[in-house]
Amino acid sequence: MDGKGPLRAALYVRVSTEEQASEGFSLDAQISKLRNYCKVQGWDVAAEYCEEGESGRNTKRPAYQRMMSESDTWDVILVYKLDRIHRNSMNFALMMEELDRLGKDFCSVQDQLDTSTAMGRFVRDITERIAQLESEQIGERVAIAMDKKAKQGGIISRLPFGFKNKDGKREVNDDEKYIVRAIFSMYANDGYSLQTIADSLNTAGFKTRSGGIWYKSSIYAIINNPAYAGVDRRGRVCGEAIIDRELYDRARGRK
Repeated sequence: MDGKGPLRAALYVRVSTEEQASEGFSLDAQISKLRNYCKVQGWDVAAEYCEEGESGRNTKRPAYQRMMSESDTWDVILVYKLDRIHRNSMNFALMMEELDRLGKDFCSVQDQLDTSTAMGRFVRDITERIAQLESEQIGERVAIAMDKKAKQGGIISRLPFGFKNKDGKREVNDDEKYIVRAIFSMYANDGYSLQTIADSLNTAGFKTRSGGIWYKSSIYAIINNPAYAGVDRRGRVCGEAIIDRELYDRARGRK
């Protein structure tokens, strides 16, 4: 961007088949909100890209592909919510990498994410961190046998975030493990406080299993649960691990 004149915004809206009847998420409703946002910001609408009946879990969408190929005509991508453009953190991270290369920005109205601001870039970094962990760990399945009690009695209590119950046995939840790894990495390696980690996840739009927001206590419970390292509180192997023991000990040993 050369900084001359108002920003040119590419408005991107999407509905998947099951969402088309949902109030507030129709294509017209999204476009209307985005047009009004541009008026308030003083941005010009460069183009509108509408995607109907397309999943947000892949990038093989006609309007999305056309928008990215026409990047010389706009300065910022504007969406109503993050999940309108991507439901996969890796695809979002790859898009942000491409926008950085092109010198373009990204803005989500409802999530208050604007990469032209310092806070927006911070939220982007948190999202990319989780996506990076996902990329580095694709296909990795740590094969640790369930202990005798788990094998015989199955799972009785409610499993913590990051795990799921499959046929009465505890398994790692692939949709949640990357957030767990990011939490431990941010706390043990980067020195973030529990509250900062909770605030970052909330700002980035990541939800708890129940769909709620993260609290300091939520992060504390994860950091202090040895199950993530594949052991129980007595140090006995009790199932598949999400993080290695060294990272867990480093997090627990932090003052």
